[in-house]
Amino acid sequence: MKKRQKLRSGIILFSFFLFPAIFYYLSPVVIIRATLNGVVNGSFIVFVLLFISSLVLGRAYCGWVCPAGGCQEAIFLARDSKIKRGKLLKWVIWIPWIASIIYLAINAGGYKKIDFLYETTYGFSISNLQSSIVYFLVLLVLIVLPSFIFGKRSFCHHLCWMAEFMIIGRKIRNLFGWSSLKIIADKEKCDHCHTCINNCPMSLPVEVMVNDNKMENSDCILCGTCVDGCEYEAIKFSIS
Repeated sequence: MKKRQKLRSGIILFSFFLFPAIFYYLSPVVIIRATLNGVVNGSFIVFVLLFISSLVLGRAYCGWVCPAGGCQEAIFLARDSKIKRGKLLKWVIWIPWIASIIYLAINAGGYKKIDFLYETTYGFSISNLQSSIVYFLVLLVLIVLPSFIFGKRSFCHHLCWMAEFMIIGRKIRNLFGWSSLKIIADKEKCDHCHTCINNCPMSLPVEVMVNDNKMENSDCILCGTCVDGCEYEAIKFSIS
């Protein structure tokens, strides 16, 4: 494993260890409760920041920082099977969720104040038995079990409510074409060793993407596994 991937693994696993503390800042439920009270809470701000970051960094958050990603990659040690991607399901979940937040915000007369620490205890999410139970149920049912049953990073493909913000941001970036972090490839250097396609944590057909010269993919999390695993330097990071 190259130094960059060691660093990435360390960051994303550390983020997973912090997950109990930051759980509410990524919650799709707490933002609804806050909206009912006209409050812009921590998860609202985090989701907005994820969208803004994606205009330049795409879904790098998913590959480098996301605690749910760290949990799923830890499961690779026990379950490392490829997954059939299901792009539609998470949108079926996300669109009604966003629509309900908009409706509740309008019904509440708009947002009246900002409270980043809303419903946390001194900034920590898990502070009692009830919140601990909710956390472990979410972790088990939405993240751990799907990874074991359906394959690696199933949560990212099928259930994540955060990815859509970054997918939309990336599509806006692609529309306007300003400089951003991306992965590029030189198919002439590809030796068809299959390393990239075998190691991609998102089960993307990387080798096919290289040979088609189409590296842009809404499921790419810019983790750089393909970049660092390619001995022939056919795949590289670029800012352009």
